[in-house]
Amino acid sequence: MRQPAASYDRYEQDHATFERRLSPNEPAWLRGLRRRGLEAFSSLGFPTGTRGNERWKYTNVGPLARTTFGYASAANGSGANESIIRDIAPWHEDWTRLVFIDGSFSPALSSRQTGGKGMHVANLPDAVSRNGVAPEEHLGQYADVGEDGFTALNTAFMQDGAFVNVPDETSPGAPLHLLFVSTGRDAPTVSHPRSLIVVGRNSRLTVLESYVGLPGASYFTNAVAEIVGKEGSEIEHHRYMMESPSAFHIGATRVTLERDSSYVSTGMAKGARIARNDLSVLLDAPGSSCDLKGLYFTSGSQHIDNHIDIDHAKPNSSSNQFFKGILADRSRAVFSGRVLVRKDAQKSFARQSDKNLLLSQGARINTKPSLEIFADDVQCFHGATAGAVAEEALFYMKSRGLDEDTARRLLIAGFAGEIIDSIQLGPLREHMERMFSRDASEIGVLAAAS
Repeated sequence: MRQPAASYDRYEQDHATFERRLSPNEPAWLRGLRRRGLEAFSSLGFPTGTRGNERWKYTNVGPLARTTFGYASAANGSGANESIIRDIAPWHEDWTRLVFIDGSFSPALSSRQTGGKGMHVANLPDAVSRNGVAPEEHLGQYADVGEDGFTALNTAFMQDGAFVNVPDETSPGAPLHLLFVSTGRDAPTVSHPRSLIVVGRNSRLTVLESYVGLPGASYFTNAVAEIVGKEGSEIEHHRYMMESPSAFHIGATRVTLERDSSYVSTGMAKGARIARNDLSVLLDAPGSSCDLKGLYFTSGSQHIDNHIDIDHAKPNSSSNQFFKGILADRSRAVFSGRVLVRKDAQKSFARQSDKNLLLSQGARINTKPSLEIFADDVQCFHGATAGAVAEEALFYMKSRGLDEDTARRLLIAGFAGEIIDSIQLGPLREHMERMFSRDASEIGVLAAAS
């Protein structure tokens, strides 16, 4: 259900200004893609309706829709130096790095290397001007502007962003880090990060996609990533979200996998007033597989929504989902995991699991794992749990000499550690361990006070 047209005047005015600043030499296909995005947004708006709105049933985006966000047309630069960024985001000098500040590419903060071994890593405008064939073939083909207003709006404002193309038979030595930083301004602003990643036949890529914001900043990050795994490719994808507590974050990731390709993903989410991780994986050929893990923390009145959609379109494909949440105060979280097994997708294997630790009586999780199976020779499982810190475990640890606060922190750390320990990217895993250790005392106090 679309809001009244007046609510979108600022977006439409900013888009007119945005288009006037674009290069006249841009290809027609790119301008046409943006135009389709704007038309779709004008028709769809944001999903604020309560009827016929199943995909957003448990997430009220009304506060976002009612806030007027101006387009962040250029990097603010205030407080966006490397020292501060390294304190709030994962960082390693050996990683290939593309950095974007308030939606604008920052050459100064990005690494000089472009990936090596033939891998093409570039800001999207550079990729279009130098190698327009690959962007034209894939950009906008997997994230459908007709799906919802957020994807449509991102497409309408698509300019700066990351383009990654790994050739066939290539395994870059260094991981790739796509880092999006929001600094906040005098008035709320919106940025529209866009990423396109294409991994060639029998190639391998490790990529970290980070979204961070300076404390106290109020802004809206509307991100879209499209990922394609060609035959026999291996993709290891980590998505790290640590936005400002006053921020809004809507992120859509669309993954398409070909024969015998694999996609391994770990998502970490903390912060933001309202956040959504919308991940869709299409297993489009026999032998394709995905393994999705996630860890989310909420406190105060925060709301984090994980919307996971896996489509087993062809036979002999496999998927695994394993998510964990830690909720405190009066915060809310959503896990909506859907697995579709099509009629011809025989011999498919799918497993879903969502586990949540509620640290207060006011915290709430809406968890909805679901299976839609139209084939008759499959193995599919799903389940969800939610509960408080086990009193029996607390009693046992206290009987061994630990005080209650320490015992609670150890139990909470053990709950989260199952996801953190599975992270293969060492510097990211260490960053998560430090972050969790830093917040452990606060989490323990919240649990004890509930």
